[in-house]
Amino acid sequence: MKAYGIPASITLAQGILESGMGYGCLAIEGNNHFGIKCHKEWNGKRIYHDDDRKGECFRVYKNPANSYRDHSLFLRDRSRYAFLFDIKTSNYKAWAKGLKKAGYATDPNYPDKLISLIERFDLTRFDNKKRKASKEEIHISIKNLIHTVKKGDTLYSLSKYYKITLEELIEINQISDQTIYLGQELKIPAKN
Repeated sequence: MKAYGIPASITLAQGILESGMGYGCLAIEGNNHFGIKCHKEWNGKRIYHDDDRKGECFRVYKNPANSYRDHSLFLRDRSRYAFLFDIKTSNYKAWAKGLKKAGYATDPNYPDKLISLIERFDLTRFDNKKRKASKEEIHISIKNLIHTVKKGDTLYSLSKYYKITLEELIEINQISDQTIYLGQELKIPAKN
């Protein structure tokens, strides 16, 4: 990330958000941790997923590292993101707002979500160019993922999707009557 002039905190927050902390189908099935679509120049493998439109084409990577590298190149090589590189790498808030302004995401709350992740997990510690991150710091310990309940979700289907036991899901969320409701935010233990 340092090699491309992009704040590490921004790249990490985008990776966490766009991949659903690694649980999203694009991350699992295609090692695509940033939701980068195929575009005309993409010659690699493809996966199709409903996003802004039904059945959109997304890039498939050999491994997550290739996804992270391609994300950096994607931002660096596209003219619509050029103005971001005039912003100091220490100003993650301006970078987050700039990504939205440049059209990286359609979600109007995208900058706030990135900023929240950066602050919650203290991701700016990876922006410091003067010191090398320890192995412990590189493996970010994220305790829980938040899943917002949508139509069709059940405790059973969520336990299978996230590969946790039903009992664990009920216990961590202190659910007494096994009832969940639309819009409810459930904690999902992170994978080890």
